[in-house]
Order: sequence, then structure tokens, then C-alpha cells
Amino acid sequence: MRSIVVDSGPLIALFDASDEYHGRAVQFVRNLSDGLVTNLPVITEVIYMLDFSAQAQRDFLYWSERAMVIDTETRGDFPRIRAILDKYGDLPADFADASLIALCERLKTTAIASVDRDFTIYRTRDRNPFRNLFFEH
Repeated sequence: MRSIVVDSGPLIALFDASDEYHGRAVQFVRNLSDGLVTNLPVITEVIYMLDFSAQAQRDFLYWSERAMVIDTETRGDFPRIRAILDKYGDLPADFADASLIALCERLKTTAIASVDRDFTIYRTRDRNPFRNLFFEH
């Protein structure tokens, strides 16, 4: 099964009914035929953004354990993350975005799900564009 690397935006929207992308996030998850993978920087970002509800945070963590592969190798990506942050410093790219770019490179995929339009600008080390599947569904 192929994997889609998922950013915090769709995950926040999935657990925040007031988010403008909530409906799209629900449909995206319902229509998935590929697996989702993310990392701990994204999990942290989602929990922070769901701070309006301890229940939403718990629901997200419960769902995450069952619905996604959570990569734990970000530490090994630090040199690449620094290079990405340097390269995209004018956007500015944040740590979570840079960690996802590095994760995609490691997994050899360009399939991503994000509400962040910067993924139309970001490129892999090999200069491949990302394919944002969140807006294709």
C-alpha cells in the first residue's frame, strides 16, 4: 500500500468542526485508499492547535494510533531539516513542514496532504514537486 504523508492542517480540520476545511478533511479520510503517515512534530502541532478541547486532543490521539503510521525517525533527519529551513527561509518554512519534506524524501514519495499552499513551492532534494492529494479528493 502506498502512503500519503499528512501535515497538521487536515488533521486539525478533522477534529475541529469549526475549521474551514473540516468537511473536506472528513471526505478525504473517508475516501482514502492509501495509508497515512506523519511524524511527531506534526502530532505535537495538532495537539497544540486542538488546545480548545481536551476531548478533541484525546480523540485525535486515539484515532492517530489506529489510523496512521507515526514515523519516529525525525532526529536522524535534522541535518536535512536544517538545510530545508535554510533553503526556504524566505517563506518561512517551519520545522514541521521541513520535517515532512525530509520524511517524504526518506520514504521516496511526493504524495502529501496539506492545507499549506507552500507545498506547491517546496521541492524534494531531487527537485520533484509535491502532489497535494488533500485538494485532489
